[in-house]
Amino acid sequence: MARPRKPLLSRDRIVDAARALVDTEGLAAVSTRRLAAELGVSGPSLYNHFRTKDEILEAVADSVSAQVDLSMFEAPEDGADRDWRAALHDWAVSYRAALRAHPNIVPVLARGPGHRPAGLRLADAVFGAMVDAGWPPPQATSIGALMRYFVTGSALGSFAGGFPDDEAAYDPADYPHLGQAHLLAERQEIVDDRAFETGLTALLDGLSVQYEQVSAETH
Repeated sequence: MARPRKPLLSRDRIVDAARALVDTEGLAAVSTRRLAAELGVSGPSLYNHFRTKDEILEAVADSVSAQVDLSMFEAPEDGADRDWRAALHDWAVSYRAALRAHPNIVPVLARGPGHRPAGLRLADAVFGAMVDAGWPPPQATSIGALMRYFVTGSALGSFAGGFPDDEAAYDPADYPHLGQAHLLAERQEIVDDRAFETGLTALLDGLSVQYEQVSAETH
């Protein structure tokens, strides 16, 4: 009986393997030798698809950007105006979800889209939707930057998870207001989700005030 053929090596297989490695062991674990072993191929065969490790990490980052929903920026089929605020909210939630699923790749994503296709499509969708909604291009650019700062920052680490669950660590003499801080870790998801929504609402409220000013100046 003939042996089953190994799946052909492809960019997608390499990216999938690299993303899994980044997710489980971090950026430092990725090397062409390690990936070749994971894929059951020789190291040089990877160079038919990627020239360097950095190119592989860029592709992994782009595969995560591709998971972000952009449908909220599409024009409604009934021709109605898009609600830019609701679109930004829903996009930020989807963006954060993608980054939270792959937190170890966030430092690469935080450098900006570079030449990554999905990253550039994301930036194009946000900028285009804001300009179409009436924001001047410079402010639309600032909004895209602001939202990226906020979302990537929220995905870099857990606020609640940074507090030890050791009640003895919070001596009332030194930290009179942290008597309940040891409970934060066990409520990490709730605390972090609430903090994200609080910050997102505050950002959108502030932008709404600016939008009214922009609208008044242009009419």
